[in-house]
Amino acid sequence: MFCYQCEQTAKGEGCTIAGVCGKSSDVAALQDLLIYALRGLSLYAIEGYKAGITDKEINKFTCEAIFSTLTNVDFDPARIQTLINQCVAIRDSLKEKLSKAGVSIAYTEGPAVFVPEKTIEDLVKQGEKVGLKSDPDVNPDILSLRHILTFGIKGVAAYADHARILGKNDEKVYQFIYEALAAGINNKLGADELIGLVLKCGETNLLAMELLDSANTGTYGHPVPTKVPLGAKKGKAILVSGHDLKDMEEILKQTEGKGINVYTHGEMLPTHAYPGLKKYPHFYGHYGTAWQNQAKEFAEFPGAILMTTNCIQKPKDLYKDNIFTTGLVGWPGVTHIADKNFAPVINKALVLPGFEKDIDGKSVMVGFARNTVMGVAGQVVEAVKGKAIRHFFLVAGCDGAKPGRNYYTEFVEKVPKDCVVLTLACGKFRFFDKDLGDIGGIPRLLDVGQCNDAYSAIQIAVALSKAFNCGVNDLPLSMILSWYEQKAVAILLTLLYLGIKNIRLGPSLPAFITPNILNFLVEKFNIMPIKTPDEDLKAILG
Repeated sequence: MFCYQCEQTAKGEGCTIAGVCGKSSDVAALQDLLIYALRGLSLYAIEGYKAGITDKEINKFTCEAIFSTLTNVDFDPARIQTLINQCVAIRDSLKEKLSKAGVSIAYTEGPAVFVPEKTIEDLVKQGEKVGLKSDPDVNPDILSLRHILTFGIKGVAAYADHARILGKNDEKVYQFIYEALAAGINNKLGADELIGLVLKCGETNLLAMELLDSANTGTYGHPVPTKVPLGAKKGKAILVSGHDLKDMEEILKQTEGKGINVYTHGEMLPTHAYPGLKKYPHFYGHYGTAWQNQAKEFAEFPGAILMTTNCIQKPKDLYKDNIFTTGLVGWPGVTHIADKNFAPVINKALVLPGFEKDIDGKSVMVGFARNTVMGVAGQVVEAVKGKAIRHFFLVAGCDGAKPGRNYYTEFVEKVPKDCVVLTLACGKFRFFDKDLGDIGGIPRLLDVGQCNDAYSAIQIAVALSKAFNCGVNDLPLSMILSWYEQKAVAILLTLLYLGIKNIRLGPSLPAFITPNILNFLVEKFNIMPIKTPDEDLKAILG
């Protein structure tokens, strides 16, 4: 096996025996084979678009299948086998449809004609032949760009799938996903062409995130500042972790009147700010963090737990019969709910003891998405002009279990009192409960939302640049980002597409970026690794 798509990859180089995430070598090979099969499907989908032949079900399947290969989503070999077989069946059906329409296609090798073996064991052998490092003759820089593109479209597919669930689609997103998949097996593409596609991936991800923002706010309203308790309430309990707002809505609906309190975990914290979700009186508060103590938190939670998307530590550490998965998430031994009928989760919560008494805790504020921040833009601008606010820091991104992420906690703690910190995604759980006070009524710590809400942060930056009549790079704004998995890769590509410079990235740089490609990013965008909080603050503020 070889996998280096996440930040925690072994030795910062690549996992070769088993994934640090808990992924087995068999699952890694099956996921590689699924991507290979999808590349074959993409060749026919591209021809279909040229001929005006499209199918929304194929688009849906493609995004779901890609999404299933993200870090910590689907570790179930049987489910991946099903996806591989479905992919080939869809490919062949589309090929026949194109042929009947008079479209002549003569692919004779590679993923376009790939035939999957019957058993998982034999599929694994096929997957081992088409993995990330299966062709040693490819130039390392070309391979690096191909992998950046592949991991980028994994993030795009995830955001597109979230948007689709709530009824938002755009053919341009799907067309590019197919284009990018096909590019991964096109030996005619050189570095310049691949760099262009990498930046186009960032452009496409911006569109996907815009769709998702529209889907979320159009369905549940714009987030509003909301105080969320971190304690617990006596009674039966369900904990919901992940990202999927539709699943959160469904669990809230289905638990109405049943005497069960619903809590968020991890990236679900910002859902408390949506008017369409916060209206439920049994939607009580937030329990736990995202990564640092996750296994302990899950083990101690006295109710049922629902995982809605990725963002979990090694599944093998969390196998319990009170954990359920939904959507694309799947691990052997964990009950999966495919139809959004959460009766098994509810029944389990009713059997489990729940919290024996009220537990007091801190509270945190959420809901500072673009609509809220833009509503006080005038006040913010005046605070900057009056020198009450010296600088803004966007300290955002993924969390993880590997040592070194305490940098972000220390950085926020050391940010001067005349500076404001904006944050989003699960990286904020390193400091989300810090009381940083306010500047003239403007909180110094503003939670913009999930990683899915990165579009909101981008729009805030754009709005500020317009208010100050300057470019985003000229704002008193610095981006200090942490990355973990492929949605973070897609967001970074979006920032690069927008021409954002001077980004500080950590805890470590991606292993799939070669020195030459890194030099290109440094020269063009001045992207740089984090150092220490003191060094970075001094470099930024002087």
